[in-house]
Amino acid sequence: MENLEHPLWIVQAVNVLLGPLVRAALAPLGIRFGPGPVIPDYIVMSMLIVVVVTVVCAIVRSRLSVEHPGKFQILLEDAVLAVSGMLNDWIGPKGEKYLPLVATLGIFILLGNYAGFVPGLMAPTSSINVTLGCALTIWVYYHAQGIREQGPIRYLIHFGAPPGSPMWLFPIMFFIEIVSHLSRILSLSLRLFGNIFGEELVILILASIVPFILPLPMMFLALITGGLQAFIFVMLSIVYLQGAVAVEHEEDAHGHDAPAGRHAPAAA
Repeated sequence: MENLEHPLWIVQAVNVLLGPLVRAALAPLGIRFGPGPVIPDYIVMSMLIVVVVTVVCAIVRSRLSVEHPGKFQILLEDAVLAVSGMLNDWIGPKGEKYLPLVATLGIFILLGNYAGFVPGLMAPTSSINVTLGCALTIWVYYHAQGIREQGPIRYLIHFGAPPGSPMWLFPIMFFIEIVSHLSRILSLSLRLFGNIFGEELVILILASIVPFILPLPMMFLALITGGLQAFIFVMLSIVYLQGAVAVEHEEDAHGHDAPAGRHAPAAA
């Protein structure tokens, strides 16, 4: 893999500009760096995506129009409505308040998956560090929102006593749910990393054999899977949020709160 890759010019430029500052800032903490780049390529690419999205959003915001929306504005509105619709379908009317984080993660992952198609760039999501960071972000967020909605005690109880489960199964269900929730970090991060890293590796190998022609079918497939992986990440994030913040409202036959709306599987 290292023999097939070449240093990215943007990574080298960023390290020339910011590398000495990072070394000087972290030296008092006892952190030392080797002769290689101080700022890894996946961090540089992640920073680039954040800067590009920030600039584009600032430009679009200054040109927003209700009477005469542009094509790009219409495209963005359709994308926001699509994510908002999924949140409303799964969580209910209060689902829209989770739109900023879910949509932002979706945009970042989508652009990160496709960044490798730009000459001179690489896909930051082909690094486990980036995908693990995204997975930990949504994992911590949905637990925090669950505690906020239900309270810490009730939120912990729901791990061992899901709707319809007898209380004598509480210890077993609690252990299973804890393991299930911890495994979601690996599931979210490894699925995204494995797909994007594998695609980039195959494309690099094919390009080293017959440049420009042999990699084309794989690149076309990567275009499809890149968007699909971003959608899967967003969809699973919504499912996990729904399971964390769902609060029962309807009365069941015994006078207790019964689940309302769509519910995710306990170990999704």
